[in-house]
Amino acid sequence: FLMIRRPPRSTPKPSSAASDVYKRQAQVEAVYERAAPAVVNITSKVLRLSFFFGVIPEEGSGSGFVWDREGHIVTNYHVVEDAESIEVSFGEEAVMPAEIVGVDPPNDLAVLRVEKLPEGVEPIPLGDSSTLQVGQTAIAIGNPFGQFERTLTTGVISALNRTLEVEEGRVLRRVIQTDAAINRGNSGGPLLDSQGRLIGINTAIYSPTGTSAGVGFAIPVDTAKRVVPELIAHGRYPHPWLGALGYNITPALAKALDLPVEQGLLVAKLYRGSPAVKAGLRGATEEVILGNRRIYIGGDIIVAIDGQPLRTWEDLDAYLELETRVGQTVELSIWRGDEQLTLAVELAEEPMR
Repeated sequence: FLMIRRPPRSTPKPSSAASDVYKRQAQVEAVYERAAPAVVNITSKVLRLSFFFGVIPEEGSGSGFVWDREGHIVTNYHVVEDAESIEVSFGEEAVMPAEIVGVDPPNDLAVLRVEKLPEGVEPIPLGDSSTLQVGQTAIAIGNPFGQFERTLTTGVISALNRTLEVEEGRVLRRVIQTDAAINRGNSGGPLLDSQGRLIGINTAIYSPTGTSAGVGFAIPVDTAKRVVPELIAHGRYPHPWLGALGYNITPALAKALDLPVEQGLLVAKLYRGSPAVKAGLRGATEEVILGNRRIYIGGDIIVAIDGQPLRTWEDLDAYLELETRVGQTVELSIWRGDEQLTLAVELAEEPMR
């Protein structure tokens, strides 16, 4: 008989594209394995007054994560706002009470503390939000709808340096936008990079329906690095304050008022005892009617702070919040009439609202 031997069957090698997929999948799995134990479910109880002035307990939920080995947990301020009692869950086997250590409503951050962390739970390492790039991998872990503990979603960073207006006129700056699915209950949970480092704290979504529409927002980790240590040490974050209000100068306003510049900040009001007053900044001296507006004029015009040109009062507020500290001295470049001056101003802490 003639025997025919077939050549041994070779195992096809995976394509480089498939290999990359497996690597990315393994990377995400490793991130989840390391970070998930440090992500907690936060349940808060708030006492509300009913229509007939009876007290009704309401329950809210959100997410948070372990910041350090001393039992500090970071979350959003709005997760624990007005809470009478708070419980933190590290899974069904470990539910414990938590106390509020400090809050910072303007940055929507809060720090809680539990007496002892469960065995084996480690803080999430901190990343650097200043080096982030659009398109970079973003991994969110949280507790959507307060039911599905430690849910992982993935996506990319879809935009950077967003300015987000939230309730009560608060403004969140340099916010990270991501398409990783974020839903109600994810607030306060971590946003991680592909190495498992914290890059943001999930805080809000944009959605006409109230559920994820692929536009989520996270407070950058660099903001947390600045604020959280102060909350742990002092219970609050001191926000730098100048103590002046006024109008944004536009070319039309400059022409109507015969101002020496076409952009800058026209000072109208100064708060009594404020750093602006102590530095000698001058407010309005008279009022005029311009169209259907009452304008207070005659005050100084601020055109720059520390050499940074200013177009709007939001530019000034953002610079004070992000680039300065209480007690720091800044230089204001101003116009007073037709004269250019420089004023040194030592910033104070913004009074409680």
